[in-house]
Amino acid sequence: MLVPKIDQKIGIEVYVTTTSGIGGSIRRNLDDFVVEEVLVDNSKATIAATENKLPLGATEFKQNFLLCVLVKRNWDTLIAVKNVAKKLGVEPSRIQIAGIKDAKAVTAQHLTIEGVSVEEASKVKFKDLKLLPVGYFHEPLSAYFLLGNSFTILIRGISHSKSNTENRIKMVISEIEKIGGIPNFYGHQRFGTTRAITHLVGKALVQDDLQKAAMLFLANPSFDEHPLSRQARADLQSSQNFNQALQSFPVQLRYERIMLSYLVEHPTDFVGAFRRLPLKLRMLFVQAYQSFLFNRFLSARIKCGLPLIEAEPGDYVVNVERSGLPMVKSGRVVDTASLKSINDLIKLGKMRLALPLIGFKQKLSHGKSGELQTQILEEEGVELKNFRVDSLPEVNSKGELRVAVSPVNFFSAQVTVDAVDAKRQQANLEFMLLRGSYATVLLREIMKTRNPISAGF
Repeated sequence: MLVPKIDQKIGIEVYVTTTSGIGGSIRRNLDDFVVEEVLVDNSKATIAATENKLPLGATEFKQNFLLCVLVKRNWDTLIAVKNVAKKLGVEPSRIQIAGIKDAKAVTAQHLTIEGVSVEEASKVKFKDLKLLPVGYFHEPLSAYFLLGNSFTILIRGISHSKSNTENRIKMVISEIEKIGGIPNFYGHQRFGTTRAITHLVGKALVQDDLQKAAMLFLANPSFDEHPLSRQARADLQSSQNFNQALQSFPVQLRYERIMLSYLVEHPTDFVGAFRRLPLKLRMLFVQAYQSFLFNRFLSARIKCGLPLIEAEPGDYVVNVERSGLPMVKSGRVVDTASLKSINDLIKLGKMRLALPLIGFKQKLSHGKSGELQTQILEEEGVELKNFRVDSLPEVNSKGELRVAVSPVNFFSAQVTVDAVDAKRQQANLEFMLLRGSYATVLLREIMKTRNPISAGF
């Protein structure tokens, strides 16, 4: 089955299901894509503020960290946090989140703010953004407390009949259940859908070429982005004139303008320019390149017919918590002697196959899978040691393991007549994914769209 070029650019080179897709598009309205965060105690950050409970043992008695629910509509998470911090008069580092949520969506998530009261937080108000104090917590929030995300997604403009659409969805989900879940690819938003360059910037960083990394981020126009942005990047690419670029870059290119403002005064200090960006964004570049390599590793395994629901000698496996979360720090390499017992545990859901998310400490798999990974790194021209970046050590990455498949929980689908076009159908999907897994990876299997950009990915 033909895979869109944009998928291939981010390392997703295959489908794991053979059923034809339903087509259609997502995010025609922002309210068509809703994400609600679920914590390890199964408490949920809800769009409806009245449903928010006291999670994780939070109390009404004042402690150092205020736990809140952030509800946003069409906001980038990092920009939202920065604006909340500014409104409260605190450093952004005093605000901690469990995970970054989709920008083109309506989302609800938890955060903690150090040294702020309920009364102060209650005064924070922006258009399409609400900060709702929940209670006080004994420590800052982190990914450790995140179980996953609950999704409610509307696919509109489906050209097939209701029965055909329902049958295709049912068959795709059946195929996915047989392999234990969706292939755990990193989705489009990890790289940028209309301009998938985040991982390219990361590759230049790990190769310690900060000038190339900066120009990839600032210039390198994409046909799919806004014409004004595309032209501004093209002009900078040809002129290399930072001052001129600062005058022409649209205001919405906020982070680019931050870098340009610095480069106008320090045109050769690319380390300093990157350090003007938030630390999480700097780290995200390298993480995106790790994600790209993981996607290629997983694609190669699938294309070669290696299994996802059982291990082979040389593969990594990890234990699974009672919650369903993989214990990625518990990885071990499978040998011939342990193969049968480990595959029995995989069948019982107590272990899962894992692949390396490479870094300077995380080694490749062995066996057949390791041979594929070695070949990919040779093609990329990188080594594990490159993930220790001498000129920008704060983006160094040790690496870790990531499971090959991730379960789809509580899936339901309802197909009705499209509310806008009565000749078409719409499908309302509800499901929950564990942390680190992407809804768009499930959606691409269900929809199999030819053009992910026009389809709203």
